[in-house]
Amino acid sequence: MNKKLIELACIIDDDDIYINLIKRVIETKKLCENLIVFKNGKQSIDYFEALLQNLEEDKIPDIIFIDLNMPVMDGWEFIEQFTKIKTKFNKLITLYIVSSSINPVDIDRAKSLNNIEGYLVKPIIIHELENIFNKSA
Repeated sequence: MNKKLIELACIIDDDDIYINLIKRVIETKKLCENLIVFKNGKQSIDYFEALLQNLEEDKIPDIIFIDLNMPVMDGWEFIEQFTKIKTKFNKLITLYIVSSSINPVDIDRAKSLNNIEGYLVKPIIIHELENIFNKSA
C-alpha cells in the first residue's frame, strides 16, 4: 500500500534542539516530502504574505506546528495574523500548537480556536507525530 505523504510541513519554533529532533524524526520516518522552519511568527507571516503576493500555491504547507513562546512574534500573535490571511489560500492548512506549556489557560485557549487542530506538549511522542502526519495525508 502506497501511503500519500504530506508534501510540505512547517515548524515555527525558536528551540534549535527541538527543531533538530523533529526534523530527524520526520526525515527518518519519511513523514513528509519537504520541511520549512521559521524561528518566530514574524518570519513565517512574512513568508505567507509573500506567497500571496507571488501566487506560489505550491509553497504553502499542508501542516504547521507552532510554538507559543518565541521572540519577535509569539505563537498566539502568529495565529491571530495567520487567521486573517489563511482563507486567501486555496488549500486546507492544518495548525497544531506544540508547546512546553502545560498551563490550562493556554490549553483551553487553544481548544477554543476553530483553526487549531490540536495542542501537543513537548517533548512530542514519536507515535503521536506519526499519527498526525498519517491523519493529515
